[in-house]
Amino acid sequence: MNSYKNIILTIAATLVLFSCSTSNHYQRSQTNTDELLGEVAPDSLNLANENWQDLFNDPLLDSLVAEGLRSNFDLQAAIQRVNASEAYFNQSRAALLPSLSAQAGHTYVNTSKSTSPNGPASYNASQVIVQSSWEVDIWGKLNSAKKAAYFDYLATDAAKNAVKTRLISNIALAYYNLLALDSKLAITHETVKTSANLVETMKSLKETGRVTGAAVVQSEAARYAAEVTIPDIEQQIRETENTLCLLLGRTPGPIARGKLEDQKANELLSTGVPAELLDNRPDVMQAEFGLISAYEMTNNARAYFYPSVTLTANAGFEALEFKDLFDPASFAANIVGGLTQPIFNKRQNKTRLEVAKAQQAAALANFSSTLLNAGKEVNNALSLYEASVQKSELRQKQLEALEKSVDYTKELLNYGSATYTEVLNAQQSLLNAQLSNVNDHIQQLTAVVNLYHALGGGWK
Repeated sequence: MNSYKNIILTIAATLVLFSCSTSNHYQRSQTNTDELLGEVAPDSLNLANENWQDLFNDPLLDSLVAEGLRSNFDLQAAIQRVNASEAYFNQSRAALLPSLSAQAGHTYVNTSKSTSPNGPASYNASQVIVQSSWEVDIWGKLNSAKKAAYFDYLATDAAKNAVKTRLISNIALAYYNLLALDSKLAITHETVKTSANLVETMKSLKETGRVTGAAVVQSEAARYAAEVTIPDIEQQIRETENTLCLLLGRTPGPIARGKLEDQKANELLSTGVPAELLDNRPDVMQAEFGLISAYEMTNNARAYFYPSVTLTANAGFEALEFKDLFDPASFAANIVGGLTQPIFNKRQNKTRLEVAKAQQAAALANFSSTLLNAGKEVNNALSLYEASVQKSELRQKQLEALEKSVDYTKELLNYGSATYTEVLNAQQSLLNAQLSNVNDHIQQLTAVVNLYHALGGGWK
C-alpha cells in the first residue's frame, strides 16, 4: 500500500509541475515606463494622491461633485457592471468544487404480449439518488478561468473608477466653463453700457460740430455689435447648465455657482514617478487587468489539449416496491473515475488557443496604447498650465495698457486730437483682451483639472 501511495504522490507531483510549466503568466517587469513622461521631470509627490475635496477651492463646486458621485447615471451603471462581474467571478470559483444534484423518480413498465414469451408483465421501480461529479483540475484549466474572471472583475472595477475620475473632471470643467460664460456676459453688458455712453458723447460732439453724423452712426453700430452677442452667451449658459444637470442626474434647471475671479488654481502640480500611472490611473489599471486576464485565458485554452480527469459518484435508494424504497437493503452506490483525452474535435481546441493568443496580443497593444496616451495627457496638461501662467502675466500688462488707451483716446476726442475710430478701436481691443483674460484664467483652471484626471486622481 505504501508503494502505491508513493507512486500516486509522485505522479501527482509530476502532473502539477508539468502543468505549471505549461502556463505563461504576466510579468509587470515587461512594462517600460522610464520615458513615459518624456522630458517632464518626475516629482516625489503626486497630485493624484490629493482628495478632490482638497483640490477645488469652492464649496459650491465641492457640493456639485458630491452630488454627481451620488446620482450620476453612468456611474450607477458602472457600479452595476462591477456587481455583474463579481457574480461571474464567484461562479468561476464554484467551478472548482464538485457538483451535487438530487433526483427522485418512479417508473412503471408494462411489456406487450408480443415481446414477452411468458406473456405480458408489469412492474414498478422507484428511486431517490444523490449525484456528484468533480473534474480534477490537474492542468489548471479551471483555475486559469477563475483567475481570468477575477482580473475581469478588477478591470470592471477599474472601469468604474475611470468613470468616477472622468465624472469629477467633467463636473469641474463644466462648472468653470459656466463661470467663464458668466464673466463674459458681465463684461459684454459693461461694454454695452460703455458703448451707450459713448454714443451719447458722440451725439453731444456732433451738436458742437466736432464730429460728423458718421461718427454717431458708427458708435451706435459698435454698441449693437457688442449687444448682439448677449443672447448667444445666455444660450450657452443655459446649455452648460443643462449639461451640468445631466452630469448630476438632475432635470434641467439653474445651477448655484460662485464667481470666476474667486477661483484659484491649485499650484501643487507634482506628477509623481512615471510608474505610478500603473497604480493610479484607472484606465491604465483596467487595460493591465484585461491583459492579465488574456494571459490566463491563453493558459486555459492550452489546458484543453491535455486529458481531463472526472470523478462521478451516485448514491441513493432503489426498489421495485415503494414501501421498500427507504429500506437499508435498497441502498445503492457507485463511484466512477474517467479520463478523457481529446484527439479530434473539429479543431475546437486549436481555434480556442489561436483566438486566445490573438486576444492576448490585442490586449497587450491596448495596454501599451493606453499607457502612452496617459503620458501624453500628463505632458499636455503640464504644458497647458505653463502656457496659461506665462500668458496671465502678459495679459495683465496688456489690460492695463488698453484701459489707459481707452481713457486717453476719450479725452483726446473731447479735445479734438483723436478721431472716433480710434476710440472705437481702443474699446474693441479692450473688450477682446478682457474676454481673452477670462479664457486664460479658465485655461489655467482647466490645466489643473486635466492634470488631476490624467494622473488618475479622484477615485481613491
